[in-house]
Amino acid sequence: MIGAIADDVTGGTDVAAALRRQGLRTQLCFGIPAGLPARYPADATVIALKTRTAPATRAVEQSRAAARWLSRSGATQLYFKYCSTFDSTDRGNIGPVLDALAETADGHPVVTTPSSPEHGRTQYQGHLFVDGTLLAESPMRHHPLTPMRDSYLPRLLDAQSAHPGAAVLEYANVSGGPERIRAVLRQHTGRTRYLLADALTDLDLYAIARACADLPLLAGAAGLAGALAKVHAERNPSVRDGLASPPPRPDGPAVALAGSCSRRTLEQIDAMRSAGRPIHPLEPLADQDPGRLAERALAWYDGLGAGGTAAGALIHSSMPPRALRAVQNALGADRAASVLEDALGRIATGLAERGVTRLVVAGGETSGAVVTALGIEGGQVGTEAARGVPWIHTANGLNVLLKSGNFGEKDLLLAVTATGGSA
Repeated sequence: MIGAIADDVTGGTDVAAALRRQGLRTQLCFGIPAGLPARYPADATVIALKTRTAPATRAVEQSRAAARWLSRSGATQLYFKYCSTFDSTDRGNIGPVLDALAETADGHPVVTTPSSPEHGRTQYQGHLFVDGTLLAESPMRHHPLTPMRDSYLPRLLDAQSAHPGAAVLEYANVSGGPERIRAVLRQHTGRTRYLLADALTDLDLYAIARACADLPLLAGAAGLAGALAKVHAERNPSVRDGLASPPPRPDGPAVALAGSCSRRTLEQIDAMRSAGRPIHPLEPLADQDPGRLAERALAWYDGLGAGGTAAGALIHSSMPPRALRAVQNALGADRAASVLEDALGRIATGLAERGVTRLVVAGGETSGAVVTALGIEGGQVGTEAARGVPWIHTANGLNVLLKSGNFGEKDLLLAVTATGGSA
């Protein structure tokens, strides 16, 4: 039914949760599966790639391959999932990937929106707002990899695309309902490649989804994907059987690994610290060797003993902006990221070998590094610990919770790593 392509790992979990929430049996694949069919019976399949900050040519190649795999698997509608803060640069990768996937759109305009009202992201008159603040004035302007310093989405997309001329599906038309939206789509068919849809509420997204439910390709954040899933579930009531039988919540030893430097993740780390949880920070300025950083962290974990392990520990490379700048100035941004992601991947492998059955990971790049290091190919999407943050149940019995840096309440890490804390 729906085949989604996400540009990073936590983006994949976010959109998978949105589809699962409407009752669609959803499987999540980390990377493109080697063969057919997929492992689990599914109404929706999400392929999570690591293309958000990859070279554009690689992002395009992998996204095309994912689209081909999904189509062969029976997907009748493709969805390209990018971040609700439109994380990208003037070189891409949202524009180049959309250009490649738009070849499947059969001349229809590709309707897209980063709006996700439940997460405080809204689009109005083509401008993206984060918690009521223009994107360019939000904390995203300081993002270490994709600083967002423009809020006007058509301009951002045109700078990245080989097909400039993106237009806005204005709020006056969106609020007019599905028929009004369809009329606008007909006007733009064959003339406009991309329509960026204004949306302020979930009802706006639902109206867009109803108007676009039969289009071959859409794109945006998880908000529009969830609205599409709702429309498909209404059309096919049998898929809602999935709501009655979600996978059980996992239990067992848990450790949190955090690499995100977002404000929310830093607040979640502070909550762990205030609760007296065992915490080990990685210190790349003291040692730039990822192997030694990992060995030191695992030795610290071993020293906790059974009591410390049961308490739910945290190992992190997250740091506030000033400390992050100091590390990047000393090592270079790419080198710093490489060292810390490598170390956290090694740590995840060591923890799994030590019997940890629940891994909670904060940060998109960190989640990608952990999934790669553990060789996790995918899993069944389970219940959400927070909005857009579902447990992923893998075939080998490991349960992973992959959290975008900005997601979750302040006590999320505290709650999900507690003994029996599978919230």
